[in-house]
Amino acid sequence: MKKIFLYVLAGSLCFSACKKDDEVETYKEPEDINVQNNYDNEAIQKFMDNNYLDAKGNIKPFSSTDTADDNETKLSALNPQTTPSGAIYIIRATGQPNPGTTIGNTDVMRIMMRAKAYLAGNTDGNVTFITSSNFSGFSPLDETGSPISDPIFYYAKTSTKAISGKPSSYYEMEGFQEAIRKFKAFDQSDSENYNLQGVIIVPSKAAYARDEHSSFGTLYASPFRNTTFIFNLQVYKSTPRNMSTQD
Repeated sequence: MKKIFLYVLAGSLCFSACKKDDEVETYKEPEDINVQNNYDNEAIQKFMDNNYLDAKGNIKPFSSTDTADDNETKLSALNPQTTPSGAIYIIRATGQPNPGTTIGNTDVMRIMMRAKAYLAGNTDGNVTFITSSNFSGFSPLDETGSPISDPIFYYAKTSTKAISGKPSSYYEMEGFQEAIRKFKAFDQSDSENYNLQGVIIVPSKAAYARDEHSSFGTLYASPFRNTTFIFNLQVYKSTPRNMSTQD
C-alpha cells in the first residue's frame, strides 16, 4: 500500500510540473506604459499587414491556404493616416459618399460598424494581439444589423455625466473622435445595405490607456485598460446636435 501511495504521489508531482511547463504565460502589464505603447504599435502593424478589405469593405484576414485573396491589398498599403493622438484611419476609396456631409465635433451620428477590442502583449518574444473580443453593444453589423445612434464613446451626453458625476474623458475616446471627423457622412436610411467606408484603429494611448473609464456594461471596473480598438464602419447619417439641451 505504501508503494502504491508513493507511485501515485510521484505521478501527481510529475503531472503538476509538466503542466506548469506547458502553460502559456498570460498577459502581464508592463510597468512602463511606453512598453505597452510599443506593443500596440507592433501589433497594429502586423494586423494591417495580415488583413485586407473585401468588396463590401469588411476587414478580412489573408488566408494561408486559399489563393483567392492573393491579389488583395493589405491594409498597410491603403494609405493609412495618423491623427495627433496616434489613432490610425484608412479611407476606402470606393466606399465614400459624394459629396457627403462633413461630420461636426458634436454631431448626432448613426453608424453601421463592427467594433473590436484587442490586447497587445509579448509571448516568448512575439508581440501581437493576444486577445480579441467584440466591443459589445457597439458592433451592430454583427449584433443587430441596424446602425447605432450616438455612441457614447464618441459623445457623452450632459445627462449621462450628471448622473455619474464623471467627466467626458471617462466615456469618450479621443482617437476615435479625431479619426471619425476625417470621414464624411452619407444621408441614407437605416434600411439601406451597408458599404463600409474604412477603418479606424485606436491604440490604447489614444483610447483609455490606464485611466479610469466606463465599464460600458461589463462586469469589470476597468475592462479596457491597455486596450486597442479597431472599428470597421460607415456613417449612415450625421446631423447637428441641439446644443440647447446637449442631449
